[in-house]
Amino acid sequence: MITNYPVQFDVDFPTRPLNRVSTAFRIFAAIPILILLSALTSQLSQGNEHRDDITIAAGILFVPLVLMLVFRQKYPRWWFDWNLNVLRFSNRVTAYLALLDDRYPSTDEEQSVHLEVAYPDARQLNRWLPLVKWLLAIPHYVVLFFLGIASLVAVIVAWFAILFTGRYPHGLFHFVVGVLRWANRVNVYAFALVTDQYPPFRLS
Repeated sequence: MITNYPVQFDVDFPTRPLNRVSTAFRIFAAIPILILLSALTSQLSQGNEHRDDITIAAGILFVPLVLMLVFRQKYPRWWFDWNLNVLRFSNRVTAYLALLDDRYPSTDEEQSVHLEVAYPDARQLNRWLPLVKWLLAIPHYVVLFFLGIASLVAVIVAWFAILFTGRYPHGLFHFVVGVLRWANRVNVYAFALVTDQYPPFRLS
């Protein structure tokens, strides 16, 4: 894993047998937490005439942040904390759906999913890049589309493996985590706007 990139993501590999019953009915068990996550992100845009202006990438505050960086070169700490914690929460839900952890996603505890993002000095960021980062990231969207399909297949295979053995195949686990790591780097670059360092094209 690249250690000098300002976005670090990892999931602890489960050393104990995973719960087979929870795995079998994961899609149904996840419904309440998905409703909560959906309610959290949709509440941000209620009462706003332009819903898409506020919520992007699971609740990240985007357009107000772009304006703040372009015109004031400031990244308020509370906006950073909000974006980071929304990303952490959504990643815990994603990891649960991807069978990476059989513990129900917490709204505040880290559990086995670790996302660390360095708080930026906004004065060191290019003030105009926030206007085009989402566009510059298009090659990543294309690659992640195909990686997402591959990771879905990997999760389906892992589902059967866990049902029969109680274990998540090591190679599949690290592949799915790698895809999530890649997606988090792109989200933080293009939408959370924390870094100007272009995301690497790699899973590690």
